Amino acid sequence: MKILLLGKNGQVGWELQRSLAPLGELVALDRHGAGDLCGDLDDLSGLARTVRELRPQLVVNAAAHTAVDRAESEPDLARRRNAEAPGVLAQEAARLGAWLVHYSTDYVFDGGGTAPWREDDPVAPASVYGRTKAEGEAAIRAAGGPHLIFRTSWVYAARGGNFLRTMLRLAGERERLTVVDDQFGAPTGAELIADVTALAAREATAGRSPGGTYHLVPQGVTNWHAYACHVIEAARRTAGAAVRATTIDPVPSSAYRTAARRPHNSRLDNHKLQQAFGLVLPPWQAGVDRVLTEIGWPPAAGPATMA
Repeated sequence: MKILLLGKNGQVGWELQRSLAPLGELVALDRHGAGDLCGDLDDLSGLARTVRELRPQLVVNAAAHTAVDRAESEPDLARRRNAEAPGVLAQEAARLGAWLVHYSTDYVFDGGGTAPWREDDPVAPASVYGRTKAEGEAAIRAAGGPHLIFRTSWVYAARGGNFLRTMLRLAGERERLTVVDDQFGAPTGAELIADVTALAAREATAGRSPGGTYHLVPQGVTNWHAYACHVIEAARRTAGAAVRATTIDPVPSSAYRTAARRPHNSRLDNHKLQQAFGLVLPPWQAGVDRVLTEIGWPPAAGPATMA
């Protein structure tokens, strides 16, 4: 099987290079492409040409516009990368009869209530980022080809910029931190996303499991404050005096002004995914603890993200 992977150097894309390699011939691209092959989501014609030239059996799109606040001031760019480019990939994949794997987000929902969101709940995004991701999902479905859309939340990894790494860095710099405690979800490791993707893609392309939209998150629920406390306490046990933070104050999200509205409820129901592919997903703490061990101390600095 020939596989085309886009976004190879992102948090998820990096892990996908590992997990997809045993499935077949992997062509992995970043936005700079390789030779005549285009991996730039801004170049719609280049993306179409690349799929036609490679003729893969599986296209995995791990690239996107994920700067949630910046999307509010650049909606056209966010729409091109999150909606138009996935639509082009879906159309070209459908023409070949190839499968498309795409990643979406809890931001397609309005973030209200306390019940975990199910795959068939109506979308009602409250931000440009969420709207463009919902438009991308719709474009993929409209193309009519076989596909897997994985909605996930609070992605982290041992590399790149993410909340976990930012908390580690700040814990080594400051004695007191403030973290919001009224937004709930499940931290999801890029490694878990990549491993589930590979398993699901193998089953789906072999006709053993159905395509469609699935929620890909680990078990359990937390909030950003409790998540930060878990991360910093684990760091304190291993790094001792290197952790300066002694107080982590919980604050409401209203304490921080952001351009894009964050969902208070990012809970995603993952039962459909587990049943369709025979999975037992781990608790969120297991993935976090593993990455903390992998990172070691001190972590390299990276920009904060809570998307």
